[in-house]
Amino acid sequence: MKSIKIYSLLTCLIVILLVSFKSTPRKIIREDFKQFYDNYKVRGSFIMYDQKNDQYTIYNQEQISVPFTPASTFKICNSLISLETGVVKDQYAVFKWDGKERQLAVWNKDTDMKDAFKNSTVWYYQELARHIGERRMKNWLDKAKYGNADITGGIDGFWLSGKLRITPNEQVDFLRRLHDDKLPFSKRSMDIVKDIMIVKDTLGSVVRAKTGSGKQDQQYVGWYVGYVTTKDNIYYFSNCIQSTNKNPDFGKARFEILSDILDELKVLQK
Repeated sequence: MKSIKIYSLLTCLIVILLVSFKSTPRKIIREDFKQFYDNYKVRGSFIMYDQKNDQYTIYNQEQISVPFTPASTFKICNSLISLETGVVKDQYAVFKWDGKERQLAVWNKDTDMKDAFKNSTVWYYQELARHIGERRMKNWLDKAKYGNADITGGIDGFWLSGKLRITPNEQVDFLRRLHDDKLPFSKRSMDIVKDIMIVKDTLGSVVRAKTGSGKQDQQYVGWYVGYVTTKDNIYYFSNCIQSTNKNPDFGKARFEILSDILDELKVLQK
C-alpha cells in the first residue's frame, strides 16, 4: 500500500513538472532587429508570439514591459465596450459629423464605426467614450484587464493625453485573449471587432491590426499591433516606436519596420 502511494505521488509530481515545463514559452532574442529601427532613426521594441510553436521573438526585451500611452490602439477595446454596452448596435452605426474641420479629410463627414476604426477617426471614438461614461468605462477596463485601466484625464481623452498605459507585452496578451474569445465580452462583440480589424486578406493569410500615435512626456510614441492568421498558425505582434523628434517618416516607420521584421521571419510566406 505504501509503495502504491509513493508511486502515485511520483506520478503527480511528474505530471506537474511536465505541465510547468510545457507552459513556459521559448524566447528568441533578436537584437539584430535594431537595424530596422535605426533605418528610421527611432527607438523601439518588437514582440511576436508564435502560437503553433509556443514561442516569443523579441527585440529590446527590457522595453516590452514598459508602459506607454495606447493612443489609437485603444480603439480595439473602445469598440468592444461600445458594442457590449449597446452604445452602438453594430459596426455600421453612424454618428453625424459636427461640422468642425479636422486635420484629415476622411474625418470630416458622417462616419460609422467600421470606417472610424479604419481611418482612426478620433472624434467618433471620443463620442463613443462619452456615451459609455466614466463608471462603465472604468468597470469594463478593469474586467478586461486592459493595461493599467486608468481613465484619469477625461472620458474623451484618457487614452490620448491622459494616464492610460499599456505595455507591448500586454498588447499581445490582449490580442491573444480577443482571438481566443477569452475577453469578458460577448462572442458577437468580439467577432465584429475582429472583422473591422482586418487590413489585409489574401489567399494565404489574414492580417488584423491597429495603429496608434501619441505623445508621452517628451517623446512621440507610435504603435502597430495585431495578429496574422495563416493556414496553420497565428502570430501576434506589437511594434512600438519612440522618438523625441517626429520626423516625416515617423508614421510609416511603424509599418515599414514591422514589414521588414515579418519578411525576415518569413511569417507571410505561403
